Amino acid sequence: MTTEEMIASVAAAKRYISRLPSAGKNAALNSVADSIEKYAAEILRANAEDMRAAQNSVSQVMLDRLELTPERIKAMAEGVRCVAGLPDPVGRVLSGQTRRDGLTITKVAVPLGVVAIIYESRPNVTSDAAALCIKSGNACILRTGKEAHRSAAAIVKAMRAGLEAAGLNGNIIGFAEDISRDSATRLMRAKGYVDLLIPRGGAGLIKACVENATVPCIETGTGICHVYVDGKADFSKALKIVENAKCSRPSVCNAAEVCLVDVSVAEKFLPLLYEKLAGKVQFFADGTAFGILRGKSGVFPAVESDFDTEFLDYKLAVAAVEGVEGAVAHIFMHSTGHSDCIVTEDKAAAEKFTSLVDSAAVYVNASTRFTDGGEFGLGCEMGISTQKLHARGPMGLEELTTYKYIISGNGNVR
Repeated sequence: MTTEEMIASVAAAKRYISRLPSAGKNAALNSVADSIEKYAAEILRANAEDMRAAQNSVSQVMLDRLELTPERIKAMAEGVRCVAGLPDPVGRVLSGQTRRDGLTITKVAVPLGVVAIIYESRPNVTSDAAALCIKSGNACILRTGKEAHRSAAAIVKAMRAGLEAAGLNGNIIGFAEDISRDSATRLMRAKGYVDLLIPRGGAGLIKACVENATVPCIETGTGICHVYVDGKADFSKALKIVENAKCSRPSVCNAAEVCLVDVSVAEKFLPLLYEKLAGKVQFFADGTAFGILRGKSGVFPAVESDFDTEFLDYKLAVAAVEGVEGAVAHIFMHSTGHSDCIVTEDKAAAEKFTSLVDSAAVYVNASTRFTDGGEFGLGCEMGISTQKLHARGPMGLEELTTYKYIISGNGNVR
């Protein structure tokens, strides 16, 4: 099936899912979850092929994103079941009014239609995206990169089997067999068929979609996330937060890439941070920070581009700044609007930071790693929007709906 034929088949199938009641969608999702577990061995074999092919072409942390294990497949299935247990966003009455002439105007949540997702090397996105689309009454098109293509194809096969076992049309989930650049461009320009395009991946993918798409596109994901250690920070909290934000999973978009330290405590805090992360993380330090850490292994003088780089690796840009104002100014210059954090015991400093930093998620004394659909109670997510129109932050079920007005009268004329 060509990319155009696949897109058309999914567009035709959307009517089957858009009118399915909550009970039917939940039954389908539970069947999909069961099928993912049933096909686990086949999915693992496909993933092993992807892992072998990627060994010499991607970094170790990116291999971690690609790898599936029995535990991760079980978690994928549980994620689908979790989405089945969430409230149905479709049909919610968002607002309503009755005019003096008796005309009623009701604003009701409805599915978007066909949601396309272009993503890279995370196979679990396949099931997360499909589950959220099904629950929100949308058909979906999945297009992965070459690294995860075999894994994603096996997961889609399992999910379609689950849909068909529940009596639904398997074409509700579309999958791009063609992984050429041309197929991605065709998806970006499928006007009249695709209602929303969501890219999930690195800056290059997102830029390509935003610049080339003629269908509505959500800008997601690129995370130059900051942790600012204030002059009145609790150092034990700060060390724990920076370590978690940088090291717990450096290949994801909510990992910290920059640590800012108030110049008033930099002499004391930076050696402690180095001791905490030495041998695990490379430091790229600005002039003041480099002067404090000079001579230590794994510490390098930063260049300006280091503060605009999503490393997705065990690398951390470090700078000393003048108080909250200095931190906010630095973030304004370099943040991608994803997630930024202040560590402080000063309530006024925290309030200033949260009011001035214009990111989708702003933290006080907590790791940026919490910016995640599951952690926010959304079940899972389609991506993390860093723009402001339609959706911002982790995108769950509500963000996959739009609305329409239903107007009822009794012979009313204007």
